[in-house]
Amino acid sequence: MTIAILYRDELKEYDFGPGHPFRGDRYQIFPKFLAERLPPDNNYQIIKANWATDEDLLRICQRDYINFTKRYYRAANLGLAEEGDFFQYQALDNRPIGMPGKVEEAARLVVGQAKMAADLVQTGKYQKAVSIGGGLHHAKTATGEGFCLYNDVAFTATYLMERYHLKKIMILDTDAHAGNGTAEYFYSDPRVLFVDMHQDPGTIYPGTGFAGEIGSGEGIGKTINIPLPVNAGNDSYRYVFEHIIEPVTKEFQPEIIIRNGGSDPHFNDGLTSLGLTVAGFKMIGEKVRKMSEVCGGKVIDLVASGYHRGVLPYAWMAMISGLADFKVEIEEPGAIPASLRIDTHMPETIKLVAEIKALHKEYWRCFQD
Repeated sequence: MTIAILYRDELKEYDFGPGHPFRGDRYQIFPKFLAERLPPDNNYQIIKANWATDEDLLRICQRDYINFTKRYYRAANLGLAEEGDFFQYQALDNRPIGMPGKVEEAARLVVGQAKMAADLVQTGKYQKAVSIGGGLHHAKTATGEGFCLYNDVAFTATYLMERYHLKKIMILDTDAHAGNGTAEYFYSDPRVLFVDMHQDPGTIYPGTGFAGEIGSGEGIGKTINIPLPVNAGNDSYRYVFEHIIEPVTKEFQPEIIIRNGGSDPHFNDGLTSLGLTVAGFKMIGEKVRKMSEVCGGKVIDLVASGYHRGVLPYAWMAMISGLADFKVEIEEPGAIPASLRIDTHMPETIKLVAEIKALHKEYWRCFQD
């Protein structure tokens, strides 16, 4: 299966500066790793997208936010930024350190890639499209946070509904952090099923995404939060897919699946405390590929997160390989700790799944057994 991979070198400008956790070198590491492990051939096509316009961004952002973000980060790149209204529009973790890259322009490129991915899949040119740099799921309509300026996940779903009139979109967020920005966009929208599996929000930023957050109004039951216990590993993820995510996907019958999340659920990430191995990331890709059979194989995959440079390319490659069914073996880049070779958190995960089913059984037949 040939998939589209959206990437261009300018993504490296998504860099908040020396000493910040989010640096642009991640976008140089992965393409090199991919090319060394797997030739394009009939596997993938690298495609360059254009930058999003203000008109594009206005689908998901307020104009004053766009204007401030553009002005501030372009000045920061030149060493001229003034604090001014920074904290009206941005959280502290989005504050650049030293001399950042052209962050706002790169953020526009990420949204531009999301737009092109949607067009490529919806017009039938590709079944699956992967946007390298995508998944900026903390950004909101008028606030940037969590290293995210413009929420390309929200843009993708919004664009698909407005441009292609889709009425059933599934967003699966597998990032270690809850997608609080994405959740806000669609919390009361019945057209979007938002399934978010992440580390227990009582132990990690942004502190949202508890199981009891299930949507509101017409969208009640369409937000499914799965707050995994600290150090939950491959078995916990598999159990959640088999008992929550796969059944609800089959019942919802989405017209397309949007998945976002990178390598930060890996046990050696550094900023998070989950227990996935590289094999677990491949499993996620395989599960999404199988789930997408309900929508003709249509998947848009958005990949950016991960904070251990030695792990990131292995996990990204494993996940994409599972999604596209690439015949390539991706090894674990280091030893798996003995404490994680068996997922000792399965009892907690089983209890969590039962709790989620009880919370949602009124809204989903598959949870009523």
